[in-house]
Amino acid sequence: MVEQVHYRASGFAQWPFFEDRHRNQVAALDSFAREQLVAVAEDAGEDDDAQDIACREIVRRLGEAGFLNCSAVVDAQGQFDVRGLCLSRDTLACHAPLADFAFAMQGLGTGPISIAGSAQQRADYLPPVMRGERLAAFALSEPDAGSDVSAISTTARREGADFVLDGIKTWISNGGIADHYVVFARTGEAPGARGLSAFIVDADNPGFSVVERIRVIAPHPLATIRLENCRVPASAMVGNPGEGFKVAMGTLDVFRTTVGAAALGFARRGLSEALARVQERSVFGKLLSEFQLTQAKIAEMATEIDAASLLVYRSAWSKDTFGGRNTAPSSMAKMYATEKAQEVIDKAVQLFGGLGVVHGVPVESLYRDIRALRIYEGTTEVQKLVIANAVLSG
Repeated sequence: MVEQVHYRASGFAQWPFFEDRHRNQVAALDSFAREQLVAVAEDAGEDDDAQDIACREIVRRLGEAGFLNCSAVVDAQGQFDVRGLCLSRDTLACHAPLADFAFAMQGLGTGPISIAGSAQQRADYLPPVMRGERLAAFALSEPDAGSDVSAISTTARREGADFVLDGIKTWISNGGIADHYVVFARTGEAPGARGLSAFIVDADNPGFSVVERIRVIAPHPLATIRLENCRVPASAMVGNPGEGFKVAMGTLDVFRTTVGAAALGFARRGLSEALARVQERSVFGKLLSEFQLTQAKIAEMATEIDAASLLVYRSAWSKDTFGGRNTAPSSMAKMYATEKAQEVIDKAVQLFGGLGVVHGVPVESLYRDIRALRIYEGTTEVQKLVIANAVLSG
């Protein structure tokens, strides 16, 4: 039987990349998101305080229901279920972008601890995150160090049994509401990226402060933070001295694919909204769906979504199946899915006509939501360099 066209993550889950546990997971999360999360996210609107409260509530509900269990790896010998992460982000992004954001940060913000943390760090930080009791953040970027991680200037100097951190971190998702941050700082074991280390910094540390909240086109908790004479015990280091770059890249190697999955969710929602619109809106005495120009756009949108989904779920399957580094597949998935999702949503806005640019209409909101995904966790341009380097090096 020929597979029917589908625009739900549960449809993608029928592909041979997945196991029955994934199919059951996505079906349960799809219902849970509709019933328990959509209203919370929508009621928050774009108010900072309301969004902060909503993120905590979303995380609490996800944790209580067990949907955050895939966001961390408690067993030191274990590995992430990247397919589960991707299906979760695909599903949540389609229903409520703020829910996808809240889910994603629980994984990204504890990724370094899952990958390289000590037994004590895992025991202290991962279970509360998985239960939805604590919020996590990943603090890598700086005003002059985004794509170029080797330019990080935040320092961590050793003083007896402690490290003292000083510097500024910016574009930090969950900034201002997280309970802990994994901060990357220069310890100086070697030049450039080889002289970085990772540290866990609790939000109540007296040397930690939030400088400003950052407003972006798709509002969510985002901030600039300052570390000033911020003292942490040596046991707060994640992994070994000088391995911060390795820890950061290992984390992104897992979660970069999930960014592509979130883009899929946005694109699927955009196509669904467009399909409803063109089958109810009449122009010149005909439904929009009856025009060949409309049909051409719908065909392009559906094909772009399926092509992107194949790259995303191939990457997730590869990481789960073979382990090790997954750099080129994850970069391809992230680059292609985010770029194509932007195109799909742009077409959806066009099919809506003037209504498509009215603030708060779903496709207008999606247009703002998708734009940042082409930048964070490695811009499209950086992904191209990474892919080319992998191809050229064989």
